[in-house]
Amino acid sequence: MKLRVAVQMDPIESIDIAGDSTFAIMLAAQSRGHELFYYPPKTLVLNGRTLFATGHPITLRDEKGGHFTLGKEERVDLGSFDVVHMRQDPPFDMNYITITHMLDQIHPKTLVVNDPKEVRNAPEKLYVMEFADLMPPTIITRDPRELLAFRKEHGEIILKPLYSNGGAGVFRLAGEDQNFGSLVELFTQSFREPFIAQRYLPEVRKGDKRIILVDGGFAGAINRVPAANEHRSNMHVGGRPEPTELTEREREICARLGPDFKKRGLIFVGIDVIGDYLTEINVTSPTGIRQVKKFGGADIAALIWDAIERKRR
Repeated sequence: MKLRVAVQMDPIESIDIAGDSTFAIMLAAQSRGHELFYYPPKTLVLNGRTLFATGHPITLRDEKGGHFTLGKEERVDLGSFDVVHMRQDPPFDMNYITITHMLDQIHPKTLVVNDPKEVRNAPEKLYVMEFADLMPPTIITRDPRELLAFRKEHGEIILKPLYSNGGAGVFRLAGEDQNFGSLVELFTQSFREPFIAQRYLPEVRKGDKRIILVDGGFAGAINRVPAANEHRSNMHVGGRPEPTELTEREREICARLGPDFKKRGLIFVGIDVIGDYLTEINVTSPTGIRQVKKFGGADIAALIWDAIERKRR
């Protein structure tokens, strides 16, 4: 099966290919003989019911500093492709939401991964609240009184924006931290949306596990251990990836979530687990594929293409 595949992503020249999941997905497509077309989301044009993008046919090499070659620039009808990968990074803002509406015009005749309507309906820090019994105590609000009461009840907490990514704006606040009021004030001035407060989990010192599910089934996992001077485990702020195995509790979490992912058409999802608790569900642009394979785990990019090819048949 040869597919025409378009990839909507951030500038390819700026990615770190050693850890970039989009690059891994594209390499796997190329190895299967699929035709690849790359475009940035800013080039989208919805003209009536037809969705156009401007970009380039692309050839990839797993070679740092020389990882791609672009063909001649083209303006294409995305509805003529078999598959479109929506892989630009958040923030999940009105621009991101608007793009999901634009991609709705071609899905499911053209398979958009992940389903744009379900991406829109599943913001990572809100969708996870549908499984609140699997989570640590968490509230979403911008009311300072509620936040103060939550801190009094739980002591040390994490405060973070609702629609950020990559650990941006995540603060750890001890029970008596006198910066609490100033930080809440800063968040209130900086964000129109509510924000998240969550009980701090000291188990994060042992790692924040990224577990990847493909078409609702477990595909692989990596543990991310925060640096000594950090409470965040994200790898771009110094988190150290380590090989890992699933615990029985983590298997239970996957079994709860998987059927809902499959029903929603969320083919590629990354969930975050600290200790025994689910903390986030990542559906916009999940990462971790290359790290899992590096430590001897599954070739998740291949599993993603297996799932896509089954759906295209």
